[in-house]
Amino acid sequence: MYSERAKSIMPVRKLVVTGMLAGVSILLGSTPLGFIPIGPAKATIMHLPVIIGAIMEGPLVAVGIGLIFGVFSMIQAIMAPTVISFVFLNPLVAVLPRMLIGLTAYYTYKMTESAAASATVGTLTNTMGVLGMIYMLYGAQFAAALGQDQGKAAALILGIATTNGIPEVIVAVIVVTAVTAALKRIRKA
Repeated sequence: MYSERAKSIMPVRKLVVTGMLAGVSILLGSTPLGFIPIGPAKATIMHLPVIIGAIMEGPLVAVGIGLIFGVFSMIQAIMAPTVISFVFLNPLVAVLPRMLIGLTAYYTYKMTESAAASATVGTLTNTMGVLGMIYMLYGAQFAAALGQDQGKAAALILGIATTNGIPEVIVAVIVVTAVTAALKRIRKA
């Protein structure tokens, strides 16, 4: 009887954690907290619930939360456009890399058992995935929209990756490590 009850509790816990992280993602996506303007580009902390979901509940939960992140990226491009918002109307730029965060963060955690490593890889997946897709699909247009030489799109995108990526990695390592440690303590209690 105990094992049947324990089995039924696991899906409920997973559902609760998924709902909580999805709610955090929706809150971040609906407020300026999720997308922080830095000139025409925006830094983000919306990848944090995806990484936490990957560590705590696995890749499927994290991919779902990443989907929410990607959809909100597209909504932001429509509702609060900047000169570069056109690139985020493409799901290959706005959604796919955000869903991949969950996979890379999960498998990094499985291999290393390090929340910091998982946070780093998940954040870099977001930064490099989004900016890589922008470069492959819109490089010259992206540079032109920012008033830059179209032939230097790679250098421009690399500069954005460095400017936004490094602080995002640092924040992710600090927050993900602290939150997952706290959630694991609660889970054991």
